[in-house]
Amino acid sequence: MSTVVEKAAGKPVSKAAPSPDIDWSTAEAAELYRVDAWSDGFFRINEAGHVAVTPLPDSEIEIDLPRVVEDIRARNVSLPALIRFQDILQARVRRLNEAFREAIADAGYRNRYRGVYPIKVNQLHEVVEEVLEAGRPYGMGLECGSKAELVAALPHLEDDDALLVCNGVKDVMMLRSILAAQRLGKQVIPVVEKFSEFEEIMRLGAEMQLEPRFGARIRLATEGSGRWEASGGDRSKFGLSLPELVTLIERLENKGSLNAFVLLHFHLGSQIADIQILKSAVKEIAQCYAQLLKRNVPIRYLDVGGGLGVSHDAPDSPSDYAVHYSLQEYANAVVFGVREVCEEQDVEQPVLISESGRAMTAHHSVLVVEVLGAYPKDFIDDDFKPGKEDHVTVHRLFDVWNRLKRTKKTRRTGNRAVRAVDELLEAYHDAIELRRDASARFGMGYLPLEQKALTEQLFWSASMEILTRLSDHDLDVMPPEFQVLEEQLAEHYLCDFSVFQSIIDHWAIGQSFPILPIDRLDERPTRRAVLVDLTCDSDGKVSHYVSSNPDKRFIELHRLRNGEPYYLGFFMMGAYQDIMGDAHNLFGRVAEAHVYADAEEPGGYYIEKILPAMTIEEMLASVQYFPNDLQRRMNQIIRQKVEAGVIRPRVGTELLEQYMRHFSQSTYVDAQGTPATTTRLNAAKKEDAAP
Repeated sequence: MSTVVEKAAGKPVSKAAPSPDIDWSTAEAAELYRVDAWSDGFFRINEAGHVAVTPLPDSEIEIDLPRVVEDIRARNVSLPALIRFQDILQARVRRLNEAFREAIADAGYRNRYRGVYPIKVNQLHEVVEEVLEAGRPYGMGLECGSKAELVAALPHLEDDDALLVCNGVKDVMMLRSILAAQRLGKQVIPVVEKFSEFEEIMRLGAEMQLEPRFGARIRLATEGSGRWEASGGDRSKFGLSLPELVTLIERLENKGSLNAFVLLHFHLGSQIADIQILKSAVKEIAQCYAQLLKRNVPIRYLDVGGGLGVSHDAPDSPSDYAVHYSLQEYANAVVFGVREVCEEQDVEQPVLISESGRAMTAHHSVLVVEVLGAYPKDFIDDDFKPGKEDHVTVHRLFDVWNRLKRTKKTRRTGNRAVRAVDELLEAYHDAIELRRDASARFGMGYLPLEQKALTEQLFWSASMEILTRLSDHDLDVMPPEFQVLEEQLAEHYLCDFSVFQSIIDHWAIGQSFPILPIDRLDERPTRRAVLVDLTCDSDGKVSHYVSSNPDKRFIELHRLRNGEPYYLGFFMMGAYQDIMGDAHNLFGRVAEAHVYADAEEPGGYYIEKILPAMTIEEMLASVQYFPNDLQRRMNQIIRQKVEAGVIRPRVGTELLEQYMRHFSQSTYVDAQGTPATTTRLNAAKKEDAAP
């Protein structure tokens, strides 16, 4: 039995670069991880095999991501850490606005576009400020969906012309604050989601002696597409039906208050997959707008909601998260669709609004995670031979494995491939039966522990040989038994992060996120892996990956090197993940570094700000555990043991001090203080065996 230590030690990333793999290129790495499909030109793989960041579209600045990681580690920032490339955030805001400007110019559209940023996508103050700063030349506004978000957004309306669109359920206090902002001359527009909100707005307006201004969300017949299709159509959680809209207009006419209705809104979901559905919805809402205008309702704004998608995978992917249109195509669909209906109906063209938060923020944030160790299955040494004292089941499993090893490696097609696969299936079934027999004997006490361990090693070695032989044949469809075996034989790469804290959408709704090593990309990856996190939960793993491989259940990674760190980048993290994380096992917010491009600085960048990770003390306080109380309780336990003579007073003092030192630490694992991860794998002989 061989023992190999595989550990990614938390040491500086600077090291002598290994010789490039002559049978592997960085272009192949980019294709494997689909970099061109999701990066939007902001990320690439450079000649050194490192992930490089190109945050400024019209600049030659290229930031080496491993260098940034080395930089923040030198500043005592522990991983995992979010690295925010703020220039990417600004670039995405500009691209969105310029796309609408171009569409308006091409269409001869007779009004303007006013984007609003929905802060629910990422409420972090610095993100909101960056969006507003980049969007100031375009009149960028904000959108909020709760009382807390309203309180955060209102003070940022420095320009009286800046829009704040207020969605979501609104209580009386929230509506009073909105109307008070209108009294101050601010363009704060509540969107009526339920008919009762309209009635409350009108009542409060009369009470405050103010003619309110509001909008209304309409339930269209057009339904959304992809994962969020229920956000539109009859199943929509919010919005007025057309009969309710007609009743609302009649009420306004009776009150002589038609001027209060200034905005019409719809929403198809967080990520629209099909541009044709958007075009249909735009035509439908534009018809509503045109007919309301003809009834003397002076609507100024047409809000097409959120849903502008960003690609996490290639357009040909069958995933619900693949996007089949460009940013410019989206803008064209909105502008040309509204213009066409308005010209047909001979009505004034409205100011266009969209709430495209994901498209603005997703690209700018990268989560960097350190791999703590690899856990492959237990294999037998290649030169193992059973002795006379070994159990008959060990001998029989050895015969299955040895027969597979002696099988000549030849590539087969057609009927010969089918026969070969049938033979492999027979061998696999034999191995399974023998393993079950060994387990039964062990359970009844008829098989010693050491012999049971040998049967396990022989079973997994035989299974690996089977998968190796399968790769020699052209198979259109993998037999179901072997699909299960592939999953069982994948190595678990233990990563220093929590799925529930950092990529909650992966666990909750199956969102795929691009993941790849940030260096060694000029080397062929030889491990088929599943990433698992620190939590004590079977769901704490990444179950599917963005990859050019047909089987998305695994990610191809490199063998870990003893004493060298191995870092993975989780990309497209800027939308929702920052704010929606769950504190499973009390893992808290990770550290952050805010990076700006600067050609005058070494490496083409500088770190403007570092935010430390949430400490154990802060995390415990969030669930009502406080240091003073915990120290008192722990001190009482230690004092009792001292008084009972179990430990000396000096030892008790040291134990309490050790306990209290935890409070200032990060909630994540300190990779430098982690015991070496031991794996049972003959690395020298098996490294490239896995297909």
